[in-house]
Amino acid sequence: MLTVREAHARVIAAFAPLPAEIVSIANAVGRVLAKPPAARLTQPPADLSAMDGYAVRAADIAAAPTTLTLVGQAPAGGSYDHALKPGEAVRIFTGAPLPMGADSVVIQEDTKTDGTKITILEAPTPGRHVRKAGLDFSAGDAPFATGRTLTARDVALLAAMNLPWVSVYRKPRVAILSTGDELVMPGEPVGRNQIVSSSGIAVAALVRGWGGEPTLFDIARDDAALIQGRIAAGAQHDLLITLGGASVGDHDLVQDALKAQGFAMDFWRIAMRPGKPLMFAARDRARVLGLPGNPVSTMVCALLFLRPALERLLGQPGDLIATQPAQLAIDVRANDTREDYVRSRLSRGADGTTIVEPHKVQDSSMLSVLAGSDALLVRPAHDPARKAGETVQIIDLVGVPGGY
Repeated sequence: MLTVREAHARVIAAFAPLPAEIVSIANAVGRVLAKPPAARLTQPPADLSAMDGYAVRAADIAAAPTTLTLVGQAPAGGSYDHALKPGEAVRIFTGAPLPMGADSVVIQEDTKTDGTKITILEAPTPGRHVRKAGLDFSAGDAPFATGRTLTARDVALLAAMNLPWVSVYRKPRVAILSTGDELVMPGEPVGRNQIVSSSGIAVAALVRGWGGEPTLFDIARDDAALIQGRIAAGAQHDLLITLGGASVGDHDLVQDALKAQGFAMDFWRIAMRPGKPLMFAARDRARVLGLPGNPVSTMVCALLFLRPALERLLGQPGDLIATQPAQLAIDVRANDTREDYVRSRLSRGADGTTIVEPHKVQDSSMLSVLAGSDALLVRPAHDPARKAGETVQIIDLVGVPGGY
């Protein structure tokens, strides 16, 4: 069987970035840049006052107190359009441009006024309380690289750069197909031999949170012709996710349906737990990722394989999710031949160290355990028994973007 890393490498190698499209800056949050946007102006466009006070020439005030003559004012949104002469001052407000010749601002608290006579009580230095032209950015600056997922802060900066539009990668269109006579949707009557389907809804939420546009198909009953029809429709998307029905057995119809439509199986088993029956298939430009039917297996495999695939479609690296060190809270037994992703809780030691404690029950059908987990403890294949206090590797689920 393939290792997790081997399977991950095969999956991401099969995807390339989608075409770019232009979107309004108002709709750009969460989108991925396809082209670095450049500022269309300089901000500030001129030297501006950072405070309410008086614009002066610092050379006129070698020592305080010094009295200057008030010759005009520069309100916010206005300006004093004459050169400041020696011995003159201009009343200025926050955000107004400095008059020509002025190089500093004295705040009003450090002055006394008597009609047009302004006494400066504290000598300023050049540049005092001045926002220099280009302090924030200059025309042509491109602060963000291709592949960046735009945040609200990023959008604020781009809007200030006078950019009404940005070039982003098109959102991946992802079809999601659950199969099986045993499944019903939430809220439907549940028969004696049936269970409520949760995996499709969860995967649709993950696709949306990771930058894609999900299409959740109706549950396909165990009928070969019906499944083939759904697969044909799903193949028109950028990616088809199948849930369940991919193992080798009399009632696992997905593989047969894919082969009947010309899909080549890359792999259908990997050495991990939970998630051994993971499948990947391709035909021309169509890609199918078959996730296991057990809901916890679905969620773990989605994190390891679906998220990187979507990243590749969005022009990003698609790396395997990073791990970080933690200390074991309890002893754990030796691991077997499959890499294990153990649902766990996190806590902090007295010295700030991250402590990881595996849940006692790890059944892949138990969503309550996954929902109550902060992390996945990653146990490599053949990892020996480990004692409490030893350093291990974890995936911190709290830090996963997209609402995982």
